[in-house]
Amino acid sequence: MMRTPTLPVTAPGSGSKIVFARLTLMMLLEFVVFGSWFATLGLVLATYGLPTIIGTAYSLAAVAAIASPMFLGAIGDRFLAAQKSLGLAHLAGGVVMLFLPTAVESGNGGLALALIFVYCLFFQPTLGLANAIGSRHLGANQRWFPYIRVFGTFGWVIAGFGVGALGLSASVGMFYVTAIVSFLFGLYSFTLPATAPAAKGVRFSIGDVIGSKAFAMFRHRNFTVLIICALLTSISLGVYNTYASPFLGALGIGNVAGVLAIGQAAEVLFIVTIPFVLKHIGMKWALLIGMVTWGVRFGVFIAAAGDHWLAIVAVALQGICNDFFLVLAAMYIGEIAPAELANQAQTMLIAVVSGFGQLIGALVSGEIYDSVVASDPSAGPAVWTPMWIVPIVSAVITAIIWASFFRHGRKDKPVPFVSAATAG
Repeated sequence: MMRTPTLPVTAPGSGSKIVFARLTLMMLLEFVVFGSWFATLGLVLATYGLPTIIGTAYSLAAVAAIASPMFLGAIGDRFLAAQKSLGLAHLAGGVVMLFLPTAVESGNGGLALALIFVYCLFFQPTLGLANAIGSRHLGANQRWFPYIRVFGTFGWVIAGFGVGALGLSASVGMFYVTAIVSFLFGLYSFTLPATAPAAKGVRFSIGDVIGSKAFAMFRHRNFTVLIICALLTSISLGVYNTYASPFLGALGIGNVAGVLAIGQAAEVLFIVTIPFVLKHIGMKWALLIGMVTWGVRFGVFIAAAGDHWLAIVAVALQGICNDFFLVLAAMYIGEIAPAELANQAQTMLIAVVSGFGQLIGALVSGEIYDSVVASDPSAGPAVWTPMWIVPIVSAVITAIIWASFFRHGRKDKPVPFVSAATAG
């Protein structure tokens, strides 16, 4: 069986440095694509007279995150090399993006929603695929993952500042930017290190279509607690992704895309602290910090109604919110998931975070926005407060569950899950 190149446990040699560089460029381009449209989609829709479909648009993105990643994860695990799946998905997504500007400019909300949904069906699985490719080629040296993932943050920052500098924060022109980068990344993906299907030759079943093999991971206690808390935390993520940009606009802040990119810039600062934090407080408490900070962030948003500069502080908390939640969660799964379930386990995390959790957050915040904010647009930013209460409550519940049920000492090594196939 052919072995894929991996980074050594200690430090990368010359050949592995090349692999490392290729993986970092992969992660950078993945998030340039993501950050170029997702952050200010709500602001664009509001600008073109479609504010009432903002919640629906992000809800459909979440539904796509549920429907497509598991399917593509199963295909990747059995039949198609991960780098090829990544390339094909981005090329197809780029084509769809070319049709969005006309739909939005014409005020055709139904067509715009359909295109957003189709695009997300192609895009959402790529987040898990990128994680899986990075994890596979790191091998035993998973501690290098934050240094690869930080380039994803750079990518989002580049996209945010670039879109803002071009004056496209509230313009359909940003969709063309996304399409161009998608085409470039799609082609580059085919040059990535070969990542053969981990479960090639294993009999395929209907259950693989929905990623049911990864459900076996729920026999691992800590994995179950992680997924439950990821779901609760991502409700906050759904609220933030859906309405942060319209809220900043309501505060009168200009260059919204650039301001939101401050959050990703903060990620760069905090991501390099991950090895230090893990060494001194361990995985359990590092993840707890990330989960709790989501609640703190929305408390700052409430205060920002009176002091607008606090909104920038809330945005900057993204560094802790994402690094000590999403990045650490992906790292932990990479350490405990067996190779034959790696793709599906990572895509399950993405489905829970970008799918179920974001769907709940988008739907709940959408109802509050339509009934409280949109019904009285002259009321000022204080009227947004009921929306921010939802993620604060979610963060409190998450903290209680995590602290009570996740078993992992500061110096403990993650206990890998042993699948039935491996055991047999």
